[in-house]
Formats: sequence, C-alpha cells, structure tokens
Amino acid sequence: MTTYLSGQHPVIQALLATLFTWAMTALGALPVLFTRRFNQKVMDGLLGLAAGVMIAASFWSLLNPAIEMSGGDWKPAVLGFLLGGAFLFGVDKSLPHLHVGLAIDQAEGIKTSWRRSVLLVMAITLHNIPEGLAVGVAFGAVVHGMDSATLGGAMALALGIGLQNMPEGLAVAMPLRREGIGRWKAFLAGQASGVVEPIAGVIGAALVLLMRPILPYALAFAAGAMIYVVVEELIPEAQLHGSEDTATLGAMVGFALMMALDVGLG
Repeated sequence: MTTYLSGQHPVIQALLATLFTWAMTALGALPVLFTRRFNQKVMDGLLGLAAGVMIAASFWSLLNPAIEMSGGDWKPAVLGFLLGGAFLFGVDKSLPHLHVGLAIDQAEGIKTSWRRSVLLVMAITLHNIPEGLAVGVAFGAVVHGMDSATLGGAMALALGIGLQNMPEGLAVAMPLRREGIGRWKAFLAGQASGVVEPIAGVIGAALVLLMRPILPYALAFAAGAMIYVVVEELIPEAQLHGSEDTATLGAMVGFALMMALDVGLG
C-alpha cells in the first residue's frame, strides 16, 4: 500500500477525478448564460443517456469487481447493493428536494419553506452523492492490487460519470432560467449540485484504503445507490414530457458508451 500509481495517493486521485466530474456539471450548466430555452426532446435524450451510463457503471465498474473480489461469492455484492439502495431511500425521504418538472407542492422529504431553486439543487445533489462515492471507492480499490480494480477502470468510471453530469447541471439551471432567475444565479445553482462529489469521493477512497474487507461491500453499496437514483429519478424525469423513445435510445447509447469505456480502459 506504500506504492501508489502515477505517483499520487489514491485519495488525491479520487479528489482530482471528482473535481473533474464537478467541473463537467458546471460545463453542462453553461448554456443558461446564453439562452432561456433548451430543446426538451434533446434534454430527455440526455437524461436517458445519463441513466444508461449509470446503469452500465453500476455493473461493469462496481458490481462485477465486487463479485470477483469476493471469489464469486454473491452475498457481499447483494448485501452491499441493497444497503446502498436503502441508504438513498432514507436520504430521499429525509432531505427536502424537488424533482425537475414538478410543482413545488410535490417536493419530497421533510416539509420546509426552502425556495424552489434550493429544492431543485438538492434533488440533483442527492444523486451526486453515490456518483462521487463510486469514483472514490474505485480509485481506493486500485491500491489493493486486484485484477478487477485497475486505474484505467477507475478513470473510465470518472469519465463516464463526468459525461452524464453535463445534462444534470443543465436540468437544474435551465428551469430556473425559464422562471426568470438571473443567468448567473441559474448557472451557479446548476453547478452547485456537483460540489458534493469531491467530498463523497474522498470519503469513499479513504474508507476502502483503511478497511480492505469492506471493499466488495463498498463497491456494491455505490452501485445500489446509483441504481436507486436511476429508477427513482432519472428515468421518470426523462419520460415526463412524452419523449419515451428518445429517452430510451439515449439510455441505450449511454449504456454502450460506458461499457466501451470500462472495457476499453479497464
């Protein structure tokens, strides 16, 4: 554990990778500086693409390595996966947030007087937690020298998460811009949802470095949390405006893209 790839500590690698994914969220929010409108069908396709990326990453980058690390034993992966979903379920029911496209009286979590803009940011922030955690765990796993945990695979995961963060930043910023919020405030709100990823990434990397036995559980935990987000939020939002075919095709492309990245780089 004293020799680190690329001359950097895995926690630093995880921090840099999740700073990249945060930057991609900010990049996705940039269009609000120039326009109030964005083609809804294109947005639905991008949300579908994000869902496909997350589904593929959950298996190729997280669940499959977790099973291999357990010597083919399915129990750590299943338990970690269910715990990840349960964690997001608990956070989802507790933290006030509002999904894109819904009225403010449909906000979830405990009742609050927070403004709509804050609730929208909180919704995206919720599912950035497992994304940051997944990247951190992937980089932390590399140092243990297992065939199923490679630096290339961790980098592929960070790249895939970064790509699917772009429509998420836009999904927060553009509705706020349409409602009359200033362009810079809308941009800042859109990128702010990604700030949690470096925090979660550092925590994930540090945990698996300190506690090797939890590694399969941690990988599966991140996968379960991401799948919960996909089913509970991304897919419904992508199909909310009647663009089911576009969203489905986007999901297929996203899955294929993430699979190619993981297999090609991992």
